[in-house]
Amino acid sequence: MRAPKGARARPRSSRQKALFAASALAAKKAQRPVILDLRKLTLIADYFVICHGTSDVQVRALARELEDQLEAHGLKRMSVQGMSEGRWVLVDLGDVMVHILGKFERGFYDLERLWGDAPRIEVA
Repeated sequence: MRAPKGARARPRSSRQKALFAASALAAKKAQRPVILDLRKLTLIADYFVICHGTSDVQVRALARELEDQLEAHGLKRMSVQGMSEGRWVLVDLGDVMVHILGKFERGFYDLERLWGDAPRIEVA
């Protein structure tokens, strides 16, 4: 599938991928999207993108929209976990991990506090 006419260029760096994912989720009304820069803290990923939905249905819709946007821009995902439950969907982009949580799960697991040493990148 080709990107729509006038679409942004394909993100190449891990930072660009994180910004792309956060922007796609924000456009679909994801709640409080944030990007954590983990490059100096761990080898598991360069960035975490974290957001939440207000219901299981919205969490799944956000994950589907992200997958659609990735495909439209020629980006590959490694795997998706948690789609059937819709409480915490993890989309693995290799160097970027996207966490789409339910409101309760986001507060309970508090990934932003767990990775509190990570610099944050503002999502427009």
